[in-house]
Amino acid sequence: MRFLYAGLGLICVALAIVGIVLPLLPTVPFLLLAAYFFANSSERLHGWILSHKVFGPMIQDWHDHRAIRPGAKKAATLSIAAVFSLSLFLGAPSHILIIQSVVLSCVLVFIWTRPNG
Repeated sequence: MRFLYAGLGLICVALAIVGIVLPLLPTVPFLLLAAYFFANSSERLHGWILSHKVFGPMIQDWHDHRAIRPGAKKAATLSIAAVFSLSLFLGAPSHILIIQSVVLSCVLVFIWTRPNG
C-alpha cells in the first residue's frame, strides 16, 4: 500500500507541475493530495514536499491556517475565467454554461472566502 500511495503522490506532484503552466489544471489541490499520499507512504517524500521552496509554503499555509495565498487566488480566478470564456467562445450549450457558472461560482466563493496565506 505504501508503494501505491508513493506512486499516487508522485503523479499528483507531476500534475501540479503541469498545472503551473497549464491554466486549466489546478496546482494546489494536487499538492495537498501529494502531501497526504506522502504522509502515508514515505517520511522522506513527505519531508521533501513540505520543505520544497515553491510547494512547501502553499501546503503549510493550508495545513496550518486553511489559508490560500493571494497570488494563488488570483491565478485560480484567471484560470476559471479562461475556462468559462473558452466555453463561451466554443459555443457550449446554454445548460452547460449554466452548470459551469454555478459550479465555478461556488469554487470562487470558496477560494476567496479562505484567509490569505
